[in-house]
Amino acid sequence: MSRTILIVDDHPIMRRGYTSLLGRVSGLEICGEAGSALEALAMIEQFHPDLAIVDISLGGMNGIELTKHIRAEHPSTLVLVVSMHDESLYAERSLAAGARGYIMKSEVDGAVVDAVKRVLDGGYFVSEAMSSKIFAQFGSRRRDHSLDDPVERLSDRELEVFELIGLGKSTGEIAAALVISPKTVETHRTKIRDKLGVASGRELMRHAVQWISGVKS
Repeated sequence: MSRTILIVDDHPIMRRGYTSLLGRVSGLEICGEAGSALEALAMIEQFHPDLAIVDISLGGMNGIELTKHIRAEHPSTLVLVVSMHDESLYAERSLAAGARGYIMKSEVDGAVVDAVKRVLDGGYFVSEAMSSKIFAQFGSRRRDHSLDDPVERLSDRELEVFELIGLGKSTGEIAAALVISPKTVETHRTKIRDKLGVASGRELMRHAVQWISGVKS
């Protein structure tokens, strides 16, 4: 009996690529494609797939929030996150949300089949480098219970905005990338400044740039 997979990505070309790649694998069947989180939840309700491959950058509800909903409402559906975002930024959050694996889109061709099979077999999948980093950070946190990174207080959407600020994106560019209004972006900026304890937009940008450089090093 084939294991069923739902593809969730807002780019039709990416969805077709996953379908073409995985549809040729014996024992796997693509049961549907969704371009948004709401569409994905409706299709999961209808098809009850064994696995959902979820992109982070979805309009409205992002992929990490979608993962939380899937794990809460449809626990029999496993989640594999595939994203353009560097795994050092989002892999841990994805796993904490309930995903069973994380792959960067730049690695999809060589890793997605192995990742899908491992997750469906009950395992987890991240890159070897990310796995080592997660274990190292876990050990550090156990040794120092006072460790508290203010960035960890950001919501998943605030983290996306924070990353784009660090990449030098304007309010309009952030709004377009996340499919939200400029006013909503400004609201997120204010909340981020409050949580991080920074006083100005310039200081926020400097903090964001330094943070991105640090997590990728």
